Amino acid sequence: MDVSGILAAQEEKRNAVTVEKDINLELDVGYLTVTDSNPVDEADYKHDLESHLQTTARDGVQALLSALLQLPTQASPDGPLARLPAPLTALPRAKPLPRPRPPTKWEKFAAAKGIQHRRRERRVWDEERQDWVDRWGRAGKNKEKEGAWLSEVKANADANYDPEKEVRDERKARIAKNERQKLQNTARAQGGGPNAPVERGAGRKNEISKTLATTRLSTASMGKFDRKLDGEKKLRGVKRKYDPAERSVADEKTASLALLSKLNGPAKKTRSGDGEAEVLNVRKAVRFASKGRGGAALAREASGRKGAKPR
Repeated sequence: MDVSGILAAQEEKRNAVTVEKDINLELDVGYLTVTDSNPVDEADYKHDLESHLQTTARDGVQALLSALLQLPTQASPDGPLARLPAPLTALPRAKPLPRPRPPTKWEKFAAAKGIQHRRRERRVWDEERQDWVDRWGRAGKNKEKEGAWLSEVKANADANYDPEKEVRDERKARIAKNERQKLQNTARAQGGGPNAPVERGAGRKNEISKTLATTRLSTASMGKFDRKLDGEKKLRGVKRKYDPAERSVADEKTASLALLSKLNGPAKKTRSGDGEAEVLNVRKAVRFASKGRGGAALAREASGRKGAKPR
């Protein structure tokens, strides 16, 4: 019995899943990539390019699948999944590394004095309740004096003194102080200096103010009879600047010379005439003298006065 055909078929199947090359393929299963560093066979490349590319791609995919089948698996509704290892190839970052956060004023002081940072626990022990309670929050330890049924009051305190309100105001003042220090640290980190004011939403506030001013001026009365909003500021227009009544001799001399230079300078050209500069606007003078009736009416009036006989 000749079994050479069966052996040849088995050998072909074994070769189908085995990839042997002069230089081993570089596998990075974490990224599912294969790198082939073998030199290209120039004769095979030029003889049949498509077949050469298919053979090279087939070898790479076969090596990757063989490596995936050797990985540990885990069950899932879609079937077994291979757990990929960590990638081996170091890829460049798409963006530069973030800049380190500049230290705050307290962090600089603590570093200079050698103070170690110690994280405070969120829960503290309450001796009265004999239980662990939150340090902050709705029923926190910092609010125990606000809801106390008995509070100590000084003998010289005012009759309307409210100890609960006093404690609540102190707590809110501490919160406002922390918020102010946080904004100062933000301004210092942005390069605005330690005393630079940082107002949250300032850009949005200015935008709303400009929009409100524009809508007020869009009415026929220019916003004069519009209903004012609570806290709305009055629109400030352009104010005329008047010279002071008392000025120095040098200022008066400068103003007089400027006025004389305007008078001695070239006058504006009129619409009529030969194009030469004229000091007097004739058309405007005639219109003013005739009260808008024109030069002909002014001439008739003048001739009528000459022809009239004195009584």
